[in-house]
Amino acid sequence: MSSVKPLKKSGVHASMSKKLTGECLCGKVTFSVSDNFRAFYQCHCKQCQQLTGSAFASNIFTAPDNIEWLSGESGITMYEHPSREFSKSFCSVCGSAVPFVNKTKTSLIVPAGSLNALPNIQPQANIFASEEACWLKPGLRAVNFSGFPE
Repeated sequence: MSSVKPLKKSGVHASMSKKLTGECLCGKVTFSVSDNFRAFYQCHCKQCQQLTGSAFASNIFTAPDNIEWLSGESGITMYEHPSREFSKSFCSVCGSAVPFVNKTKTSLIVPAGSLNALPNIQPQANIFASEEACWLKPGLRAVNFSGFPE
C-alpha cells in the first residue's frame, strides 16, 4: 500500500484546486488539503481489513506536503508495521483514521472517510482484490435500511 503509481494524473493544477477540510469523529484533529489528488484506491489486503475493521480501506493519495493541520496534530498516534511497508495514523481520542505520510515518504495518504466534502477524484481501482473479504459480496447483496433495522 505504501508505494503507489497513479493510474491517471489529475488535470487540475494545485493552484486552481479547491481546499477540502477533514476531521476525526470527535473533532479534535482537523486538517485542510488541496483537492489535488493523484490516486484513489480501495485496498482489500488483509492488513487494511485489520487496520480498518472493515472489508477495505478507501485511501486517496497526494503529495506529502499537501496538508495543513488546523488542530489536534499533537493528538495523533502513528502505527508503523515493523517489517512491512504500511502505516496508519489515528486520533488518540476517538481512534478515527487521519492522514499520514507513508513510510517511503512519497505520498500523503488521506482516508476518504475523513474528508468533509467529496473530492474531485473517484475510486480508480480495487487493489489486492485477491485478498477480498469473503463476506463483502454477500454483504453488498443484503437488505438495505436507512437506519438500524427494527
